[in-house]
Amino acid sequence: MSELNTTQAPPAILFVDDEATAVKYFQRAIGQLAPVVTGGSVEEGKALLDAHGDSLAVLVSDQRMPGEYGNELLRYARERYPHIVRILTTAYSELDQTVEAVNQGQIHRYIKKPWDITALRMELKQALELSGLRRERDQLVREKLSVLQKQTVATRVGMIHALAASLIGPGRFQPVETYLAGADLAGARNAEPDWQRMDYADLVGAESQRSGSFGHAVGMRLAELRTRLAGRGAADAAAVLAELLGDGTVRRDGDVVTWTAPATLAEFIERPVSEAVSAAHVSWLAALLWLEEVGGALQLAHEGDTIAGRAGTRNESFAADRLAVWIEKLSEETL
Repeated sequence: MSELNTTQAPPAILFVDDEATAVKYFQRAIGQLAPVVTGGSVEEGKALLDAHGDSLAVLVSDQRMPGEYGNELLRYARERYPHIVRILTTAYSELDQTVEAVNQGQIHRYIKKPWDITALRMELKQALELSGLRRERDQLVREKLSVLQKQTVATRVGMIHALAASLIGPGRFQPVETYLAGADLAGARNAEPDWQRMDYADLVGAESQRSGSFGHAVGMRLAELRTRLAGRGAADAAAVLAELLGDGTVRRDGDVVTWTAPATLAEFIERPVSEAVSAAHVSWLAALLWLEEVGGALQLAHEGDTIAGRAGTRNESFAADRLAVWIEKLSEETL
């Protein structure tokens, strides 16, 4: 098995064949087109894919090798490294396996041995060009999805702000600040809607419906809390939160409330549009709005793998760009 020299620039070709003569012949014939890395079995081919998948542009595999057939390696590459152009080659007339590989989308070309060297070079040159086009396409798609995902975060953050203003009055940013701080501490980053399963128009509609349902549920819950908690104030914040959110992931210790499953704080901001927001998450935002109305505030902080909430000081004013700061922060890429 030959390894890829990481100092060589991609694109590179992976050739897998158990015949040493075929390997040497392929390297001599194709080496001037691109760096060539070789393996002698399906197992070695999989290991090389896993080690150098991002640097490989084309995979050429013989069909008959000890152990598994080459189309198994091509299937493996298709599932894990779809950008790699896959070519099957064999000296045998194995029509059934070849047709199956074509039908399952495992191969781009089928090349019969013995090779015509001119035709082989032309096929590999075209495969390298196709791989380059795929990489350009994938980069454009990633950039587009990044923009759309940031738009989704901005829309969701803006909806929280608008919802708070409509339910408790404009200019009361403290519950929004606490809510977004909780989502941030829980690791919410760059919401990833189901872009692959829905077109843009459908996603916009689904986002609107999800936001509307969430907002309605929060409004109903807040109205219930105003009646249910009449006479109780900010001093009861820990008890109220534990009571409302006590689903096994929130515990109370005196005046401290601890989330043992912090991800629940990021549901609306982070989860795909296809995932509904839980009743506990609805109660979380409604409780923050109620707490604002009774003059209280909550300070959240990491404590190990948990997030703890304690009574905090309310800020009467926030910077004019505070919402934009949160949108930018929650839209950051994670590496």
